[in-house]
Parts: sequence; structure tokens; C-alpha cells
Amino acid sequence: MTTAADLDLVIVGGCGHVGLPLALTFAEAGCRVGVYDIDQAKVESVRGGQMPFRERGADELLPQLLAGGQLEVSNDPATVGRADVIVLVIGTPIDRHMNPSFEVFEPVVREMVPHMRTGALVVLRSTVFPGTTELVAARLQDHGIEADVVFCPERVAEGFALEENRRLPQIVGAADDIGYQRAADLFGQLDVELIRVSPQEAELAKLLTNTWRYMKFAIANQFFQIAHRTGMDYNRVLHAVRHNYPRAADLPGPGFAAGPCLFKDTMQLAAFSSDHFPMGHSAMLVNEGVPEYLIDAIEREGSIRGKTLGILGMAFKGDSDDPRDSLSYKLRKLALFRGAEVICSDPFIQAPDFTTLADVLERSDIVVIGAPHSEYRKLDWNGAKVVDIWGVTGAIAV
Repeated sequence: MTTAADLDLVIVGGCGHVGLPLALTFAEAGCRVGVYDIDQAKVESVRGGQMPFRERGADELLPQLLAGGQLEVSNDPATVGRADVIVLVIGTPIDRHMNPSFEVFEPVVREMVPHMRTGALVVLRSTVFPGTTELVAARLQDHGIEADVVFCPERVAEGFALEENRRLPQIVGAADDIGYQRAADLFGQLDVELIRVSPQEAELAKLLTNTWRYMKFAIANQFFQIAHRTGMDYNRVLHAVRHNYPRAADLPGPGFAAGPCLFKDTMQLAAFSSDHFPMGHSAMLVNEGVPEYLIDAIEREGSIRGKTLGILGMAFKGDSDDPRDSLSYKLRKLALFRGAEVICSDPFIQAPDFTTLADVLERSDIVVIGAPHSEYRKLDWNGAKVVDIWGVTGAIAV
């Protein structure tokens, strides 16, 4: 028997970049959603109607859903016992040896077990190493919990989640018909197309998706370096390749390929393939090497020792406030090692050692655009030396 306090689903890790937009999406669709997270600062922020990060449309939607009672936010693990559906937003990290680390799931399972309802549906949402869905189901069984465990990976671009949660097809990795039907009933409330596969097929599909994107960025960066090393104007080359030519329309421009997913998931795929994935490792070497390539390119015109190098944009991508695994920080570290004074600015990220945009432009001998924020496209550079691998200034300039 249900009570008025029951919830339709609880999202564990629900105050993060994956969980919170999903919670808002289901709540907007009419569900009563519980958001459980151990980050007290984020819990208080969300409970107070303030988004802890940038997400299009969320600033207006969050307070509306809280006021309407569709959304509850808590740091009490007992929240997971208030619903038959638990969405677990915990991915498989990689360790210092670039191998997947499964230890993250054990404490979460132990925390949930005392509160879980018998026969719950557990939906794994974040990217995991192939076999993790089966592992979580087995660990729950070890604790005496019978549950249907499925893998339904998020497939959205950060910043566009509210739109894409309702538009993109949903992969459902289920081991049996019952688990699939329960997951189908859940995501059917979002009126999205469903693609049924096995759990391990879904896990692999998610890794392949992120790895393919990472590798596309790697070839774009490699193409740029090949042309740039020979002194060619890559703007002209890239235009010649792509202009009105549909088979090259998806060739990206160069830039920092960073963030919390692409590099990590490429290394997970390498581990899954017993390290027989030289193309993935090569992509990693290219993308992770871009900051050093830029420093080397700058120093072809003279050492940066004693000069002031300014970095505009410390987020991992444009118009984002997410600094996780941003290569702008690697660029800063390399420049400091070469003897430069480095000053940084970002319109969306606050840090005690950051300065203002105006200060970077006034003091820097060299300005490097680290993230292609929209506001940088409107700047008057006044003849400053600008290193722009993204083409924000109108052309790739290194």
C-alpha cells in the first residue's frame, strides 16, 4: 500500500550534472521525484531553488517544481525507501593506471540496502564499465535484495539536458522482459523512443558513443597540427575541406577535448578490449598533448619565461561553468613550468586565484583562449597577441 509520502522515483546522486536535469525532466512530466545527494552544499542550494550549475531552462523550472511539490531534495539515505524506482547516477571512474575502479559502488549499495523496497527497479544512469549492471545486481542479491537492475545511459550534452532528455532515443539495457517493461514504463512518461539491448550491449554502446566523439576531436586536432607545423593556414585548409561538401561536414575544428567523460570512457573502452585499442590510446595522446603543442608553438617566437600569459576560459567547454578535467588547467601548469606568469579568468567560474577579463587583457603579453565562451566573440582585442585554437576570434590563430 502506498501513502501520500511515497515518491514515483528517487535519483541517487541527484544534485549533479546528470541527476538533477533528469529529476527536473521527470518532475515536469508529472512524477513526484526524490533527489538524494550527500553533497550538503548542493542539497541546500537545490532545496532553496538555486541551480548549482548552468543548465538551460533549469533556473526557471527548479523553483516552480519545488513550489508545486513535484520535487523533494534530501541528504537522508532513507529517501531511497520512498519509491519503487531508484535511479543511480554513479559512474565507473578510472584510477591512476587508467583502469576502471569498481570500489565506488560498494559503499553506495551498502548505504541503500537498509532502506530499499523489496522488488525495486534500479536504473544505472551514468557511464559504467561493461558488466557493472550485472555486478550491481549480484551485490544487491548478496545483501538479500531482489531487484530488477537495468542500464539506461544518459545521452545528453551538458547544458542541453532538459531538451534532450525529452527528445533523444533512450537505450534500455535489460536482462529480461520484466526489467525492460518496468524501465519502458518509466521512460515512456517522457514520450521518447526506446531501444532495447542487453545490459552489456548498452554499456558498450555508451562507451563507444563517447569514444567516437573523443576520437573525432583527436583527428581534428591532429589534422590541425599537421597543417600548422608546415606553416599552412589551417583556416583555408579546413574551409576547402568542408565547404558545401557533405561527406566532411562532421569534421570538427580543433580545440581542447576535455571534460569528465570522453577521456575517461575512452580509457575504459581500452581496458575492456584488454588494452588492444591503439587508436584510443593515440587519440588520448593527441588530445592531451594539445596544451603542450600550443606552448611549443608560442615559444617558436621566443621564450615565455618572464612574460605574462593570460588564459580566458577555464571551463572544459564553451558557455559552461564546469571545470572538471579542463585542459585549461594543464595549459596553466605547463606555462608556469616554462617560467611564465599566468593569470586566468572565466565568466562562469569563481576561484580565489582568478582575475577579471579586463585585467587579463590589460596585463597579458599573450592571451590564450582556453574555452570558447560566447562573450569572447564580441571582444575588441586591440592588436593583442591571441592564441585561439577554437576560431573564436573569427579564425584559428596560433
